[in-house]
Amino acid sequence: MPSTVTSRRRQLGNEIRRARMTVGMTQQEVAELLGCRQGKVNKIESGAVAVKQAELKQMLEAFQCSDAQSELMLELARSSTGQRGQWSGYRSAVPHWFRTFTDLEPAAGEILSWHGERIPGPLQSEHYMLTQFSEDRATDVTSLVRNRQDRKQVFDLDRPPYYRFVIGEAAFRRMPGGPNPSVALDQVEHLLDLGERYSRTFIHVLPFDVRLAFTPNDFTIMRFPDATKDFVFIEHAAGGIYLDDEGDFELFVDAWDRIRGAALELNESVDFLRGLAAEFRSQMKF
Repeated sequence: MPSTVTSRRRQLGNEIRRARMTVGMTQQEVAELLGCRQGKVNKIESGAVAVKQAELKQMLEAFQCSDAQSELMLELARSSTGQRGQWSGYRSAVPHWFRTFTDLEPAAGEILSWHGERIPGPLQSEHYMLTQFSEDRATDVTSLVRNRQDRKQVFDLDRPPYYRFVIGEAAFRRMPGGPNPSVALDQVEHLLDLGERYSRTFIHVLPFDVRLAFTPNDFTIMRFPDATKDFVFIEHAAGGIYLDDEGDFELFVDAWDRIRGAALELNESVDFLRGLAAEFRSQMKF
């Protein structure tokens, strides 16, 4: 999998946390050692901020790290400070709270994504995107569309992540701006094309008539092949949150298993989408 600045920074944070806990130090004790606040140490360990070489060397000495551990962490620190300006130009339209997600997306080994009411970004057709951004009265539609199309490059990597989607039937009935068979047909045909073209992209439909007690809010699980810590991402009206606590993570894995178990299989989902396409095509007025 490709390694990104964010994934290396998170991997370094995991190594620092592991080394700190091995010697029984608290984040507050490390903060006192570095002459900073405990909150900064927490951000270093979560990969939210970079660590200075001088600070890292202080920690390595305090944690009594071996030469091999020290060299690994120093190399991760050196390689996690590049790509300045990657969020300039049209990419500056990506909100800060979503940048970690988009940076880590290509580095994941497996991504499990549930969306009940809308089509997720990487699967959106251009017609769907344009309608959505126009209805939202976005000021820079071109940048938003380019960013969304950039995310689709994850499917074209030499070894892309296994990207598994479950999409609720409501997402096909609730088009941006209201009923629009033209947008809906374009979107459904786009999904059928994606499913045929990419062997590591799996699209399952969760119909209205399945037996489930409830469906949770949208979430995405990311798993990584290296030491980057697996996490769950939850988007909300004010931004998004990242959860990597093992207990929380397993709760979302269980939720995914319930949804995926109730969803249609791949061949059934294809038949369902083809049926939708025929329905929307019949509603078109020429």
